[in-house]
Amino acid sequence: MENIKITLPDGSVKEFEKGVTAYQIAESISGRLAKEALVSKVNEKNTDLNSPIFQDASVQIFTFDSEEGKETYWHSSSHLMAHAIQSLYPEAKFGVGPAIENGFYYDFEIGTKLTEDDLAKIEKRMMELAEKDQSFVRKELSKADANKFFTEKADEYKLELIEGLDGENTIISIYGEGDFTDLCTGPHLPSTGKIKFVKLLSVSGSYWRGDEHGKRMQRIYGISFPKKKMLDDHVELLEEAKKRDHRKLGKALELFSVQEEAGPGLIYWHPKGARVRHIIESFWKEAHYENGYEMLYSPHVGKSWLWETSGHLENYKENMYAPMTIDEQEYYIKPMNCPFHIMTYKSKMYSYRDLPLRWAELGTVYRYEKSGVLHGLLRVRGFTQDDAHIFCSQEQVEAEIIEVIRFSMYMWKSFGFENIKFYLSTKPEKAVGEDELWNKAIVSLKNALEKEGYDYELDEGGGAFYGPKIDLKVRDALNREWQMTTIQFDFNLPERFDMKYVGEDGKDHRPFMVHRALLGSLERFMGVLIEHYGGAFPVWLAPVQVAIVPVSNHFMDYAEKVKNELKKHKIRVELDLRNEKIGYKIRDWETQKVPFMLIVGEKEVEANTVSVRKHKEGDLGAKSVTDFTNEILELIKNKVNN
Repeated sequence: MENIKITLPDGSVKEFEKGVTAYQIAESISGRLAKEALVSKVNEKNTDLNSPIFQDASVQIFTFDSEEGKETYWHSSSHLMAHAIQSLYPEAKFGVGPAIENGFYYDFEIGTKLTEDDLAKIEKRMMELAEKDQSFVRKELSKADANKFFTEKADEYKLELIEGLDGENTIISIYGEGDFTDLCTGPHLPSTGKIKFVKLLSVSGSYWRGDEHGKRMQRIYGISFPKKKMLDDHVELLEEAKKRDHRKLGKALELFSVQEEAGPGLIYWHPKGARVRHIIESFWKEAHYENGYEMLYSPHVGKSWLWETSGHLENYKENMYAPMTIDEQEYYIKPMNCPFHIMTYKSKMYSYRDLPLRWAELGTVYRYEKSGVLHGLLRVRGFTQDDAHIFCSQEQVEAEIIEVIRFSMYMWKSFGFENIKFYLSTKPEKAVGEDELWNKAIVSLKNALEKEGYDYELDEGGGAFYGPKIDLKVRDALNREWQMTTIQFDFNLPERFDMKYVGEDGKDHRPFMVHRALLGSLERFMGVLIEHYGGAFPVWLAPVQVAIVPVSNHFMDYAEKVKNELKKHKIRVELDLRNEKIGYKIRDWETQKVPFMLIVGEKEVEANTVSVRKHKEGDLGAKSVTDFTNEILELIKNKVNN
């Protein structure tokens, strides 16, 4: 039998018989690896463990500890859930069932509207099927045979998916386990027995392909793990996440609201939320001035030719609002700030001596999002982007990227986020700009990250059509990852808008353009911030930093005196004037998550002190007003985030 060479991740090369599987390779390495292996990567393509390998290849084997392992585990769990649904509801028709960041879901149509009570029944059936330990078996069909198969199953959703696949000669894969077969590209686990512990989390309405005008379906979300402790820990995390839900806290703390009757996806900032936003904006602006940026303010609408030139009407129209006619010309409300910054640039001719130009704007933009995806502050239709554009020469690019990375890290750490991961995205299949420019830009991004000593993951083909990018993802207090900062090259707009500067040689040159958003948008950032801190903002960000709580109305004059002293130092303070018992007022302010309470009664009046309580920590004892003021001012100055 002819042998093939298998290259392992450590660089070692082993010979195996042609037709060897990744599972057999895992067995040759260790019994433990074979037991825990879930999926493989053969020549950079994720592949079933039991797929035979017929030529020399590089092979990686993944367990649940890897992203590839989790994705396969959850994808297979979604498939198993669909099997369970079909066995309980034979009339079911299935849409799509992907793995997602934390778990999986499946969209389906059945004649019964499911409730939370039905989830336990489906969960139980999943475990019964898992115990049978049936193999996931891949089969490849022609497009015609796939059409025939799903026509016989009368599954219109799968037929529509098949219809959308390219070419009549396309090979389509299906996976079967037991008496259930699904349209799927895979890969899957070797068998259902790998799925040990499952929790179905919720059922809700959904739309086919996310189109609110499409057919109504139902969606079940779930999570699964190979170990019970993993599931228990995750369920505990979900309970904590519910408590921190920014929509719930936004209402309870009077930070913001969404008025559905006035328009979904549009945020109303209430006084306390507006105060936090003002603090963020003020810090953001001062930090930008200190880092060599200038501020711009640009219009909210512009003539249609702007969006034709930029390419938005060609590539982004479905996310833009309908045009309005003004003076017999079409105008659009802006989904981006970029064309306006470019028009500002084009108002004069710049020289190489003027570059780099760093222009920033807190620019409010409007984008159409389908109603089904709107989610509090995290997915909205109108938001303020902390936008900036850097116009520079090719020689300046790398240094500018390094400065943006440093600036990003400063901003995130100022707000209390320490766990940050970098991703570098390269040229996609459909892209503008010459390969030489792309290669130079990618090298600049890589060099910037490596010079700053940051590890990064490479996202091959994940760049925008107009240039490569660096993305920063931050992890919050619950270890959830959020896509936030983005640093993007753009070869498209400078060309489309014919941007120029006069070089040292006296000739016209095309500037490099870098799009850069640090926080992403103020709305989304605020949502993440609320959940990160569970609504208990650090003192420098808190809308009310100190609540003064008199034991009774007899001590109101002294409380007023303390309030005025704190206000002299611009400390945000509220005096509780309610005629309620002291215990009730303390509990209420604790619920409002105010960082400090100052209790004043007879002892405090006589000693000219205040009794200090800190949120979550309780009584800190008596202090003079001067000492307390100095301490809180130090916390504010240093932006202490605890």
